[in-house]
Amino acid sequence: MSSTVAAAPAIEDPEARSSRLTGAAFWAAFVLSSAGLLLTINQVFNLGVGGFRPISTAYYYLIIGCFGAFAFLAFPAIKRQKTHVPWFDWVLAAATLGISVWLATVSLTIQLAGWNATAPDWAAWLGVALIVMILDGVRRTGENVLFFACLIFGAFPIFAGEMPGFLWGVEFSPLDTVREHVFGTESIIGIPMQVVADTLIGFLVFGVVLSATGGAAFFMDFALALMGTSRGGPAKVAVVSSATFGMLSGSPTSNVLTTGTLTIPTMKRCGYSAHYAGAVEACSSTGGALMPPVMGAAAFIMATFLNVPYAEVMLAALLPSVLFYAALFLQTDLYAVRKGLRGVPKSEVPPLGPTLASGWYFIGAIVGLTVLLLAFRMEAQAPFWVCLFLLVVAVLRRKTTGFNLMSFCRLVVDGGQAVAQIVALIAGIGLIIGALSVTGVANSFSRELVQYAAGNIGLLLFFGAITSFILGMGMTASACYIFLAIVLAPALVQAGLDPMASHLYVLYWGIVSFITPPVALAAIAAASIAKSSPMKTGLMSLRIGCLLMLLPVLFVLQPALILRGDLPLILQSVATAGVAIFMLASAFEGYVYGVGATPIWARIPILVGGLLLLIPEGMTDLLGLGIALAGILAMWLARPRVAA
Repeated sequence: MSSTVAAAPAIEDPEARSSRLTGAAFWAAFVLSSAGLLLTINQVFNLGVGGFRPISTAYYYLIIGCFGAFAFLAFPAIKRQKTHVPWFDWVLAAATLGISVWLATVSLTIQLAGWNATAPDWAAWLGVALIVMILDGVRRTGENVLFFACLIFGAFPIFAGEMPGFLWGVEFSPLDTVREHVFGTESIIGIPMQVVADTLIGFLVFGVVLSATGGAAFFMDFALALMGTSRGGPAKVAVVSSATFGMLSGSPTSNVLTTGTLTIPTMKRCGYSAHYAGAVEACSSTGGALMPPVMGAAAFIMATFLNVPYAEVMLAALLPSVLFYAALFLQTDLYAVRKGLRGVPKSEVPPLGPTLASGWYFIGAIVGLTVLLLAFRMEAQAPFWVCLFLLVVAVLRRKTTGFNLMSFCRLVVDGGQAVAQIVALIAGIGLIIGALSVTGVANSFSRELVQYAAGNIGLLLFFGAITSFILGMGMTASACYIFLAIVLAPALVQAGLDPMASHLYVLYWGIVSFITPPVALAAIAAASIAKSSPMKTGLMSLRIGCLLMLLPVLFVLQPALILRGDLPLILQSVATAGVAIFMLASAFEGYVYGVGATPIWARIPILVGGLLLLIPEGMTDLLGLGIALAGILAMWLARPRVAA
């Protein structure tokens, strides 16, 4: 590597077990995680073990208590405490658990007596303590941008009456604000926390179980066995394996650090440049967060906001995800053709039969999860059944998997950490939602945004894209989506756009920041493995994954791409989008199948034609196709040799 190119900083896996969880901290975390998971199973399956059937609000408080306390043990207050748990973190963990358990025990009184407005002052001061710990939990598990957003917006009701224009809202005293946040049902135990506790925990644990039982390694071997020897095989393996594992884990950066350690060095060895290899892995891993059946936390919250079954969100997201991965697959193949790259030597490719025999149950788990979600609509129970299946198989095959009692304990702790991180973040985000809700600003913001755009859909979409992108730089995808689903998505719906398309639009643009400089967390993680320039890798990721920015605009303007509409229109839209993707990939990679390498002057009309094909209008489709074909024909006439 040239000395002028700065190597990417080392990135740690955000989902790896905290190095603080050793000794007493490990076993305390195990107890907290076990208690939280058992509570969830008891609630989700309505078991009523020992007659214990807490009301829903009591259950939400207990989830905050168990996993909020876990967060103080796992995530340090400052970096130098990342290897040990200081005494005050034990105190904070105990206080979080204690206050939450107390809230659970008085939850019925809170509801019947209307404590969100009438709670005694001493209870409100306990609420202050809980809010302070929630904010610290957000600071530890998220970015500083999210912490300050939660702090400022959480306190918004205190000065809402002094704000100008559409930011004006109902004003509350400081203690009344705390009462609404802690004892009301629209803030820390509002819709996002309800979705996490009622539905999402099982899917988070499923991702951990899948990884702990060897799922990532299997999907890598399976993809390698299928296409490793084909031209540019390692890049295709990266696309397929990252898509498969990413659609189950839902975490772009973690996906890069899991599958990328295998795919990126193999791509480099077969001739892909370091920054291109890193970009392929970054885009493949990022797209996994938008690929059914799991898609990450935001998709489940989206289903609740839209008041539709999660299966509808899955179906709507399926076609755009397939188009995105088709574009990645095409680009890697065209790059390989143009550069004359080969695949992995056959001696290094695992045979397909034995690979399937060793991990067939992982494919069975995906199929089973999909069937349970789509056919039986078992959104909350499905991941637990699939986890049980994977654990039983791991135990029965323990001679090959090495799964034992200690492995199970580590799995419980890892699952608890995954849940603790999302619970800590969602509790903080609840402060934002609660504040905007009780003051009435959420509705007025959407209304004013529509009026400001003056009916201009393009302007409204531009505002939405920029806002989503900026927030996505400093927040998790879930946090970004939840915030914008409250203030922006309603404005898009009021402007006449499809509700599902509007919410997916916000989600997509919040994800884009993972591969877009200057933040580009997934690209930076990939660059650290590829030993390439972070900026160069990020820019290449932006080019390879540009469809991630184009797709949301397309399906908002043409909902047929999310399977909304008549079948002929859907088929026409899919065909047009497929041709457009082919044109764009050919232009970006500088090669057209059957014609050969594409000079710069020919790339331009092919690129323009591909972009015009993406516009959902009949005449622009014909115009785009004509321009692209004219460019290809001119290139063929200028260079009549047909590529081999």
